[in-house]
Amino acid sequence: MSQARSGTQRSFWLKNNGSESDRKLLATGIQTLNQIEEVKDLHIGFPATTEKRDVVDNSYDVCELIFFDSIEDQNIYQTHPIHQEFIKNYGHLWSRVVVYDSIK
Repeated sequence: MSQARSGTQRSFWLKNNGSESDRKLLATGIQTLNQIEEVKDLHIGFPATTEKRDVVDNSYDVCELIFFDSIEDQNIYQTHPIHQEFIKNYGHLWSRVVVYDSIK
C-alpha cells in the first residue's frame, strides 16, 4: 500500500504591502526550503491578474506550494533547521500567513 502524498499551500501578506523588494526577498527565502531533502516539489507564485470573481482571493503577496511523499516527511520539514532558519530570517517580512495542508 502506498503512502498518501502530502502538500502544503501557504499565502503570505507582506507588512509592506506592495513592496517589490520585500516580495523578491521573501521569494528568495522560500527558495531555500528546496534544500530540504523531504521537499519533493516547490512552487513559488504571485497573485495572477485573472478575471475578478467572488471565489478568488488574490489579496496575498506571495504564495508557496510544497509537496512531500508523506505526512511524516511534512512533519520532518516543519521542524527542519532550514525551515526554522527561514522563519527566523524572513518572518519579519510578513504580517499574515494562511496555510492549507492536504493529502492525496
